[in-house]
Amino acid sequence: MKTLNLNFLNEDNKKTALVPKVAKQDLTKDEVKEAMTIIATLDLFESNGKKLYVTPKSAHYSETIITELF
Repeated sequence: MKTLNLNFLNEDNKKTALVPKVAKQDLTKDEVKEAMTIIATLDLFESNGKKLYVTPKSAHYSETIITELF
């Protein structure tokens, strides 16, 4: 299964990540960029009074391979 990892810079220009529990497995680069831009403009997410997702930085899918042993 693929996991979508969205990487942003926060208000302090430090890396922060958003990893949705459910995401389409075949999003295009443009779809992800657009979604990240929208997330950044919403100003919904804060921690300790600082905005978490201010500047979209990068995104990637990661995959977990499970090998059954028995």
